[in-house]
Amino acid sequence: MHVLVTGATGFVGNHLVPALLAAGHSVRALVRDPSEYAPPDGVDVVTGDLLDAGSFDAGLDGVDVAYYLVHSMRAGSDYAERDRRAARNFRRAADEAGVDRVVYLGGLGEDDEMLSKHLRSRREVEFILRDGEYDLTTFRAAIIIGAGSASFRMIRELTTRLPVMLTPRWVRTDCHPIAIDDVVSYLFGVLDKPGTAGETYEIGGPEVLTYAEILKQTGRLMGSGEPTIVPIPVLTPKLSAYWVALMTDVPSSVARPLIHGLKTPVVADTEAAQAQFAVDPTSFADAVRLALSEPRSRDAARAAAATGGAGR
Repeated sequence: MHVLVTGATGFVGNHLVPALLAAGHSVRALVRDPSEYAPPDGVDVVTGDLLDAGSFDAGLDGVDVAYYLVHSMRAGSDYAERDRRAARNFRRAADEAGVDRVVYLGGLGEDDEMLSKHLRSRREVEFILRDGEYDLTTFRAAIIIGAGSASFRMIRELTTRLPVMLTPRWVRTDCHPIAIDDVVSYLFGVLDKPGTAGETYEIGGPEVLTYAEILKQTGRLMGSGEPTIVPIPVLTPKLSAYWVALMTDVPSSVARPLIHGLKTPVVADTEAAQAQFAVDPTSFADAVRLALSEPRSRDAARAAAATGGAGR
């Protein structure tokens, strides 16, 4: 099957592309700057920017299924408008190219006024893509645990650097984390299941945890011990975002929308996904262990490739 991956240089895209290749699919990656992308062998790299209508249309030629994994949080406060424009440009181009299916990874949360700006933007992109002439399959997920995830990076650095945390009330909010390997299994699993076209699936791991529990478990697994967490009702998400940006290496443009999204409970109704896909959910502890070990494995692979060794 001929597959296009947008957002191939991002966290999820970097994990999905090798899985698609291993499954025997013909993979094309759409990137803005090919000089910043080291694709696996066999990937067709095309250049284009979803914000620049017409610049990427040729990349959709001959494509059966396109994955939409793009979002603009790192671009600044106008990310929602940029995401709207990118989604509309993509929808038009996909329709004109005759793409059969589009697979979108969005966010969890109820469709109400409680959604943060970040989560509303992800849902709005879903609605825009849904109006295309292709069949749209949507997956909705909360925090994805894996090396390269901005959310997990924030959690990891907080537990490492702050043995005592003063947090707002969102620390008691329920969340449904999921391992990156499970997300990838769902994403490429749709290619063998035509009946998933046009459907929406909520996905999550085997445990629902509060953010406090996530922080404490991560601290234990990292060997730094459980942080002491002190909720303070007057500490707002806005102040928390500044605090996170100060205490971690996560850019403030990313930390702010992530923190604002934490006030919304994000728990998946996984019944439909579990009935359709043979994915054995990875426990939170195992997902964290894999995430902590992955950078070392990735660095070893880069070293082998640089010296002409095996392991790619």
